[in-house]
Amino acid sequence: MPLYYTQDHEWIDVEGDTGTVGITDYAQSQLGDITFVELPDAGSSVKKGDAPCVVDSVKAASDAYAPVSGTVTEANAALEGEPELVNTDPEQGGWLFRLTLADAGELDGLMDRAAYDEYVAGL
Repeated sequence: MPLYYTQDHEWIDVEGDTGTVGITDYAQSQLGDITFVELPDAGSSVKKGDAPCVVDSVKAASDAYAPVSGTVTEANAALEGEPELVNTDPEQGGWLFRLTLADAGELDGLMDRAAYDEYVAGL
């Protein structure tokens, strides 16, 4: 499945009814060096637009928003020891959390890569 993107610079990679969520390369470049990531607990419910994560960097703390509603199934434990993975590999190894989608129809409001790249170019 393709990645979907939000205007808040999150991405979600969907396989079946599971979505893996992270922040985009653009977002990590704006934040600077990531120093800590506060991750959501497995089993917690999130609604589209909620902020289940906080990404701390040398510049600022920034919320990471849920692109869709669902139940968190896993947080990326690797980030506890290596938060810099969000900088070095934001759209693969630096993912934040996985969730079971509550409503796959919520993906319809998100952007594909081309639309996201165009959006970022206009910022």
